[in-house]
Amino acid sequence: MKISDLGAVAERYLAAWAAHDLDAIVALHSADGVFRLHTGGAPAIGRDAVRSAFAAILEQFPALTVQVHRVLLGDRHWVLDWTLVSGQRRLDCLDLVELSDAGLVARKDTFVDAAQLPAALGAA
Repeated sequence: MKISDLGAVAERYLAAWAAHDLDAIVALHSADGVFRLHTGGAPAIGRDAVRSAFAAILEQFPALTVQVHRVLLGDRHWVLDWTLVSGQRRLDCLDLVELSDAGLVARKDTFVDAAQLPAALGAA
């Protein structure tokens, strides 16, 4: 995949999250895609499970905005260094997003700052 194509997918993906457009987010995932939030839980496997996991995030953080610090593009992946902001809550995150041969998100791993997690999960 060309870097320009990868960059375009990453931009669409970020725009879908910024719009809280769950349908658009999930449409960019492969049917057998995996999402893992590295906080100790099990990964979400398959488009329906990924949708449920993302819906829960959007419900927990209704004012979610993404503050992008940097995006690093690879052959078929990108790394996103970002901060989740929702009201007064902030959580520094790092995503590793891998694409399938079809150009869809095959796997998304989100790593969070464990020290910030309790406050981020608290009341706004």
